[in-house]
Amino acid sequence: MPLHPDTTALLVIDLQPDFMPGGALPCHEGDAVVPGIADLLASGAYRTVVATQDWHPPGHASFASSHAGRRPFETIELHGHPQVLWPDHCVQGTPGAALDARVDWSLADLILRKGTRPQVDSYSAFRENVGPDGRRPPTGLAGWLRERGIEDVHLCGLARDYCVLWSAQDAIEAGLRASVLWELTRPVTPEGDAPTRAALGAAGASVEQVSPP
Repeated sequence: MPLHPDTTALLVIDLQPDFMPGGALPCHEGDAVVPGIADLLASGAYRTVVATQDWHPPGHASFASSHAGRRPFETIELHGHPQVLWPDHCVQGTPGAALDARVDWSLADLILRKGTRPQVDSYSAFRENVGPDGRRPPTGLAGWLRERGIEDVHLCGLARDYCVLWSAQDAIEAGLRASVLWELTRPVTPEGDAPTRAALGAAGASVEQVSPP
């Protein structure tokens, strides 16, 4: 597998058991991306690797169980913006919140936990969702990458239509170039694929194939 320039980083988004088949919030074929991502890290093709980890406290505002009478996948207004209500997932310290054990995470330079504030969801690796003050606070990742001389990010992981998409959009907003490694991502549902491609194109992100070994 060809080596990427030192100015390119790999972002592995939320590769956690709760997003796999049988998990609390399974993505469509979510486990299918694990071998390819494990191989990509092991190849040493990227000098800089970042992994994100959804890490919610119990009773998080994005959980349907936190809202009386609401069911998973309903949408409410939270802090003035639409919020999908999810099944309880990636609760701090639970097995489903761990990073997938089939990947050697010692090869990651940074593991970034997100979604830790009880009242604010966090899809993107770069910024949280809108909070009570109407802002989307940064996670600090953009500055960390800039300090390391990163100009391009390649994204893989879960879920293609939420956390991968939002991370790519925010990478562009932060002044980085962003490419989604499409076959190393999976959506919550395949119906999200066409809108995701359109949104990536509108943001200026590209969709790429992984080079063969």
